[in-house]
Amino acid sequence: MSAPKFTTLGCRLNAYETEAMKELSEAAGLKNAVVVNTCAVTAEAVRKARQEIRKLHRENPDAPIIVTGCAAQTEPETFAKMDEVSRVIGNTEKMQADTWQEIAQGPDFIGATEKVQVDDIMSVTETAGHLIDGFGTRSRAYVQVQNGCDHRCTFCIIPYGRGNSRSVPAGVVVDQIKRLVDRGYNEVVLTGVDLTSWGADLPAAPKLGDLVMRILKLVPDLRRLRISSIDSIEVDENLMQAIATEPRLMPHLHLSLQHGDDLILKRMKRRHLRDDAIRFTEEAMKLRPDMTFGADIIAGFPTESEAHFENSLKLVTDCNLTWLHVFPYSKREGTPAARIPQQVNGNDIKSRAARLRAAGVAQVQKHLQAQIGRTHHILMENPHMGRTEQFTEVTFETPQPEGQIVSANILGTTDTQLRA
Repeated sequence: MSAPKFTTLGCRLNAYETEAMKELSEAAGLKNAVVVNTCAVTAEAVRKARQEIRKLHRENPDAPIIVTGCAAQTEPETFAKMDEVSRVIGNTEKMQADTWQEIAQGPDFIGATEKVQVDDIMSVTETAGHLIDGFGTRSRAYVQVQNGCDHRCTFCIIPYGRGNSRSVPAGVVVDQIKRLVDRGYNEVVLTGVDLTSWGADLPAAPKLGDLVMRILKLVPDLRRLRISSIDSIEVDENLMQAIATEPRLMPHLHLSLQHGDDLILKRMKRRHLRDDAIRFTEEAMKLRPDMTFGADIIAGFPTESEAHFENSLKLVTDCNLTWLHVFPYSKREGTPAARIPQQVNGNDIKSRAARLRAAGVAQVQKHLQAQIGRTHHILMENPHMGRTEQFTEVTFETPQPEGQIVSANILGTTDTQLRA
């Protein structure tokens, strides 16, 4: 009998948790099963999860299919009704050894207990980030430091899939990173659902900047530290200090902006206004002139007019954004935004998303051209491709040592990459 097959949909945190599930299922002795770790960020993500489950069943007709992740947590009955699915387990249950031991009782586990095993995620007060020592390629490891979200943006279902915000204590994080550095990792990325809320539930309520400073001080051999997506309005003084003074903190921040118009931001129940986003990016670039920004932006949120959209489009250059994640708005049942009567026409949503993506392509080109002739320190992901400090891909004709940081002069560009 073969080892279980895992499929991960959605975010980096899901990928991290898949690695933990692999270890838990292996320890439990689970064989011959398919595990699908789903995403619930949009209605489209749930549709894709169901499509993937059907495909996996056709490819593995004799293997029971176990569905977990955010979509399983928020709408377990959707998956329980599928004939292809043997078990639905929640986001808390998937990180517990007992769950996998019970599933691994043998091929007869199907129907041995209730098909749906999903508890109230809002009652969870701890995160299981200490289960594994990060994961990643040989060059970069990802470390979960936070899970869940206390905010209730009107378009977002994720708090109901992830629960309230929980932080991994700083000491546990530092110990994990020390072990990763001892194993040869040159770069660590901190991940979470709402990273800038890290620490609010810990004694003395430390901030993300405190954690960053502590890691850099206590793990002197860590070459590079990255932060994944942050909410710029929640950035604290120590994080700004780290941006200004710590060269080992990489100059690339992905911002959860979502829109560029104040009225739409209020209707989204965001905590910042347009000027707050511009002020933050200007300040960060003053402190660190080589800083680059990615951002999430939604096109076609309910009530969005052409004028509202133009403010989002203009934000791309006003904030000097480079790497855009554009989300065409997708009505998500169970969210307040889905109940707003003035939904935007689907063709308009598609067209606006395309215009945002085109603006993003132009910004990438501008960034790439500005790097020609510069020297970068590039972390090699494979012998022919690595990433700069700003997370820009660089290709090499001659092989380089995988997992190492190499200095190279940028000779030219392709559509999306640098050439060294």
